[in-house]
Amino acid sequence: MTNEPASTGRASQSARPARQGWVLDVGQAEAVVAGARRALFVMVGVLALIWALQVANYADSYHLSQSYGIWPRNIGHLPYILTAPLLHASWSHIEGNSGPLFIFGFLAAYRGIAKFAAVTAIVVVTSGLAAWFFEASRTVGVGASGVVFGYFGYIIVRGLFDRHAIDVLIGAVMALCFAYQFSVLLPHQGIGWQAHVGGLAGGVLSGWLLRDRRAAQRAGKPARKRAVSGTAGTAVIPAAGGKSSESGKASGKGLAVDPSNPRAELYKQLDDMGL
Repeated sequence: MTNEPASTGRASQSARPARQGWVLDVGQAEAVVAGARRALFVMVGVLALIWALQVANYADSYHLSQSYGIWPRNIGHLPYILTAPLLHASWSHIEGNSGPLFIFGFLAAYRGIAKFAAVTAIVVVTSGLAAWFFEASRTVGVGASGVVFGYFGYIIVRGLFDRHAIDVLIGAVMALCFAYQFSVLLPHQGIGWQAHVGGLAGGVLSGWLLRDRRAAQRAGKPARKRAVSGTAGTAVIPAAGGKSSESGKASGKGLAVDPSNPRAELYKQLDDMGL
């Protein structure tokens, strides 16, 4: 955003991580490849769209940016927070945004296009509102960098919220490789850093709102199982004479013990003590 003047092995692998609440989708290679293929097509389409609009914008002497960019605190231009990310102020501007947009967009989209669309909607709104509220007057904000930071933030936190080990690794690698991007979150002359901050916050918010809630259920399931086994796993053994405790009567179930069993007397004593 810049400112202008005015298989069986599959089952065993997924079962083990589920006990700890983390998922390592090693056995889902086909689904990952299919998702990556769709993400690739989507991002190629997005880049083709913004470059086509850049050609039209350049041919129109960048009047599209003036007409459909973000004018801070101008109510009439508030809806244009949705169109501003598609427009750019110069060729160098769109060139600088295209690479990170493709990389982060692809990584944000490969797990599902529907969720990617929701992430995009959230970061477009949060980055656009941050620019609309806080950028300087008499400027026009355009560019996809706010959305880029939104994808960036989403990728970093997605694995933590979804409990996907691979996504945690991807987020850590991206954070290390593109750490220099955080410098653009600070005030710079001619750069809409407010949109960057808003986009990053929207990406983190997207990670939380769109988290995989089944992962939390998988994490809590072992604890619930242990609790159930601790209460219901105690069996009441009737004494050798055929007597049973009150809980045995209530359940209507009894276990027959052979009087010749050497432990029959022990069972009787335990029953007399209420154990």
